[in-house]
Amino acid sequence: MLARLNHSQLLRYAGLFTWAAVGLWLLNVWLDPAFVLPEPGQTLTLRVLRWLAVFLTFGLVYWWITRAMGQRHPGFADHALLLVLTACAIGVSYFSGTGLGSILLMVVAGLLPWLLRVPVGVAWLIGGNLATVPVFIDALDFPPMIAVLQSLLYLGFSSFVFVTALVARQQAEAREEQRRLNAELRATRALLGESVRVNERTRISRELHDLLGHHLTALSLNLEVAGHLTPEGRAREHVQQAHTLAKLLLTDVREAVSQLREGGAIDLAAALQPLAENVPALDIHMDIESPLTLDDPERAHVLLRCTQEIITNAVRHANAHNLWISARRQGGTIVVEARDDGRGAEQVTAGNGLRGMRERLVQHGGELKIETQPHSGFRLQLTLPASATLAASEGAIA
Repeated sequence: MLARLNHSQLLRYAGLFTWAAVGLWLLNVWLDPAFVLPEPGQTLTLRVLRWLAVFLTFGLVYWWITRAMGQRHPGFADHALLLVLTACAIGVSYFSGTGLGSILLMVVAGLLPWLLRVPVGVAWLIGGNLATVPVFIDALDFPPMIAVLQSLLYLGFSSFVFVTALVARQQAEAREEQRRLNAELRATRALLGESVRVNERTRISRELHDLLGHHLTALSLNLEVAGHLTPEGRAREHVQQAHTLAKLLLTDVREAVSQLREGGAIDLAAALQPLAENVPALDIHMDIESPLTLDDPERAHVLLRCTQEIITNAVRHANAHNLWISARRQGGTIVVEARDDGRGAEQVTAGNGLRGMRERLVQHGGELKIETQPHSGFRLQLTLPASATLAASEGAIA
């Protein structure tokens, strides 16, 4: 079972287990009320209810904030909930009159590398633990120096948890990068295999046309001449039969050459499909026309790189959960459309990825259109002439 859990899931369940273990201390309230009532005259019910409220709030917020941890981009709501978690952890210490809140701050420390940049996370870690100093002085009657030392002790434990979570996040990022590179490798290998197949079929068809076609044409001409020079009789019949067979064989060779050239096209679906496999936090819905073929390997490579960039942008920048990609042929043009359900933007700010896509397409006579609105995701339309000849003719007309 543990083998099926990734780093973030293991940390999540470890945090929930720690939170539940802290809750076991509530049993001491019922077994020994003096444990939380060092002074007479205090109301047991009110103090326990406060403790229980902040404790349960911590658990609910932690369960919510750690959903799909590492598979989505943290936003303002996550940072606000992180503040609530920190306050609840300190509140547990205050209302229980114990150091239990510092244990919960260790749980919070395991979230910081996933939700904040490292410098901000370190500052949050130090600030949260130092905030317990007044609690130790007021609720536990610790001398100021002892309270500071106690806070620093828990800070050391929290730092260890923070570093562990940071290493886990870095390993998760490295694994995602490895998955992306493997997907690119499989897609490139499929495209290379298709290109090799196309080139080999083209070479064979060319050889058949240039060698066999030439020799069969010469043989047919010689047999025709021999038919005119041969006198009437069985010899002339055999020459005419040989001439007929030569013409049939030449016709078969030409048909074979035509079939080889027609079948020598790259299957775009086989090249693009590996890019959509096992992408975390993003469901990719591919709708590729069947069959969708392209004769030019270089143009197929352009579409492969553009599709790869679309998926990368949806994962890293759009904060999308779904991505729809369709590809079809319209006349002599390949059209690829993509849309996501991400956050979108008021205006398009072209980064290196979008600029690279547009440059690749324009270089081969293609075009890139981008539409976006806040909370409506991105829409992209790529058009690329299926052949260099068509691109040149369209450029001449323009």
